[in-house]
Amino acid sequence: MSKLLCVYCSSSDRLDPKYAAAATELGREMVARGWGLIYGGGRTGLMGAVARAVKVNGGHVIGVIPEFMKSRELAFAEADELVTVVTMRERKLLMEARADAFVTLPGGWGTLEEIMEILTLRQLDLVKKPCVFLNQDGFYDDLLRLFDRMLAGKFFKPSNMDLFRVAGTIPEIFDRIATAPGAPAESKWFETR
Repeated sequence: MSKLLCVYCSSSDRLDPKYAAAATELGREMVARGWGLIYGGGRTGLMGAVARAVKVNGGHVIGVIPEFMKSRELAFAEADELVTVVTMRERKLLMEARADAFVTLPGGWGTLEEIMEILTLRQLDLVKKPCVFLNQDGFYDDLLRLFDRMLAGKFFKPSNMDLFRVAGTIPEIFDRIATAPGAPAESKWFETR
């Protein structure tokens, strides 16, 4: 099987169409570059757009969805593999374990929570896989400024800023994955005196 890209993104159908267009472009590009998809298993919003694009272009789609979402008919039934779990925590763990890299498209609280958990695990050196934010039209500018503020206030070490990459376009995502550092994360804890 091809490498699996875990994509975190919005499930909302009420977004500006430019976001769905980018998700569709990502799905096409993934297949062209030999990547399969592992994601939250939904059929709506950007989640559905990327899954449909991967599937239509001949790629492999693995969805991981909690039973309570599946029972609301939110699952992407065309997935090659649709794994049903009980909790959101199980969903995240399975996606983390099977993914070879992580990409975050624009999204809300759930999207942010998912990628922040992965970055926390990267910081603790428990996950060593590339993480990329698609900063479409500056969507993540404020979050990146918050990261800068955290760094300036010594809430984390400068090396934390190397635990993720930022891309402005879909092709850049794959460049950022390819050039992501493989070195282990620096110890999370500051030395006290």
